[in-house]
Amino acid sequence: MTVTVESRYLPEQSRPEDGDYTFAYKVRVTNTGTVPAQLISRHWIITDANGRVVEVKGLGVVGQQPLLGPGQSFEYGSGSQLATSTGSMRGSYFCVAEDGERFEAPIPEFALAVPRTLH
Repeated sequence: MTVTVESRYLPEQSRPEDGDYTFAYKVRVTNTGTVPAQLISRHWIITDANGRVVEVKGLGVVGQQPLLGPGQSFEYGSGSQLATSTGSMRGSYFCVAEDGERFEAPIPEFALAVPRTLH
C-alpha cells in the first residue's frame, strides 16, 4: 500500500485568538501489491509546534474498512485541530492481504501549517 496526503488550513473553521487552528486533509491509499488487501485500522501521531503529541487509533477510516484490489485506490477526507498554527501528522494503517499477510502501511509525515500572508 502506498499512502499520499494533501493538507490545507481552514480559516473559516479556526479561531486563532483562542488557539484553535483547523486543518483538512485528503488521503489516497493505493494497493501497490499483487493481491487484494483490506485496510483494518488506523494509527495517527499528531504533533503541534509546542511538541504536544496526540495519538489516535481506531478501526477503519471514515467508518469504512476498504478492500482494495491490486492497483485500486481509496480516497477520503478528514480533519484535525491544533492549538498552534503549525504541526505535523504521520502514522500507519494496519492491513490484511487476501493471502493472510498482515502488514503496516506507513503514512508519511506531512505538515499542517497556516499559510503565511504578506502585509
